[in-house]
Amino acid sequence: MNKKCFFILQFFIFAAYGHGSCPSDMVLVKGGTFTMGCTAEQGSDCFGDERPAHSVTVADFCIGKWEVTQKQWMEIMGSNPSSFKSCGEDCPVESVSWNDAQEFVKKLNLQTGKNYRLPTEAEWEYAARGGSQSKSYKYSGSDNLFNVAWHNGNSSRRIHSVGLKQPNGLGIYDMSGNVQEWVNDWYDRYGSGLQKNPVGPRNGSNRILRGGSWYYDALGCRVSDRGYSSPGTRHNYNGFRLALPLPPKAESK
Repeated sequence: MNKKCFFILQFFIFAAYGHGSCPSDMVLVKGGTFTMGCTAEQGSDCFGDERPAHSVTVADFCIGKWEVTQKQWMEIMGSNPSSFKSCGEDCPVESVSWNDAQEFVKKLNLQTGKNYRLPTEAEWEYAARGGSQSKSYKYSGSDNLFNVAWHNGNSSRRIHSVGLKQPNGLGIYDMSGNVQEWVNDWYDRYGSGLQKNPVGPRNGSNRILRGGSWYYDALGCRVSDRGYSSPGTRHNYNGFRLALPLPPKAESK
């Protein structure tokens, strides 16, 4: 592909499809209400910051089928920060901080004229659970972690190309395992009560990471598990995926 990057192509696909659709490398997640946090299928594995379980409503949005790849990063940023470069261009970009991801999003939006961003923590968990089609799995798409995730029990201590494992019910890959994913929110303990399209606290010291990684065990790959780190932190097990809000006309009534 030439310098007209992959994402610019996706922008024109989005424009052609119109309201209610997503670029071909993204999945439409229909909004709804779900219970976020330590739900029954998590058993006794929950940590304290997954409580209290609470009701959350999210609007329709698009989310990446895959984590942002090394190829996609290079097309926007011009270089590859990944530790696992030999994995190939279809492997997720890693060794990127939350701040780095924001710079990528800023440049992408300047090129496409769109409003890509990181998913909120609530959007991420809703999508990982399967949205309105949730089957209450412990991991994203299965109760068997080996079916859906590269983790420390099968990864050979490295990342793998995106999309090799079974997707979840919405057709989203690697939301458990491979690389841990930055989301938009500052970290804090959960509150209680119904929340609508929450975006997290206004400030904080750490940003949230979700989904576990090739480096993590099963506990860290659960859909309710919460990680966090300072926004400038870079690790070879941290990456991200994109979200794209839909125009108001496309949202559910």
